[in-house]
Amino acid sequence: MSTGKCICFAHGKESGPWGSKIRYLAEIARREGWRVLSPDFRASRDFNERLDQLVRLAPAGDPLLLCGSSMGGYVCAHACGPLRPAGLFLMAPALYYPGYDREPADCPTDTVVVHGWQDDVVPVETALRFARPRGARLHLVPDGHRLTSTLPLLGQLLRAQLRRCAA
Repeated sequence: MSTGKCICFAHGKESGPWGSKIRYLAEIARREGWRVLSPDFRASRDFNERLDQLVRLAPAGDPLLLCGSSMGGYVCAHACGPLRPAGLFLMAPALYYPGYDREPADCPTDTVVVHGWQDDVVPVETALRFARPRGARLHLVPDGHRLTSTLPLLGQLLRAQLRRCAA
């Protein structure tokens, strides 16, 4: 049974499920005909508890796209094995932290990473470490961790990926 196109957002540690970046990107996804989910992960600040929450939620779509920011990027990248998304869109993903440094597995071929050169929370080197062996589309931008001045570009990149996944 097809559930239609679905994008599932995972917010960062300090934000919520409907912050300005997710609202902006969700509107683009809706205009492209995608169902939008954005679970609330604020009950826990632990990477793996949030991952378990997303896997238990088991968002489904045909296709499914996972989209995560910061800690949400960690959650989405590690959820790829059990959830099998068609695409993965990561913004300043908080990967490779001490204690949370295991390598994500089974990420889809269509993986996009956007990271700010001036990110003072998650080092840009983590984006390179993740993207290089996967051949991910990596966009390094003149922005900080929140990627607020990069919203129009984020929207363009997400729209392109939504269209690729739906083709």
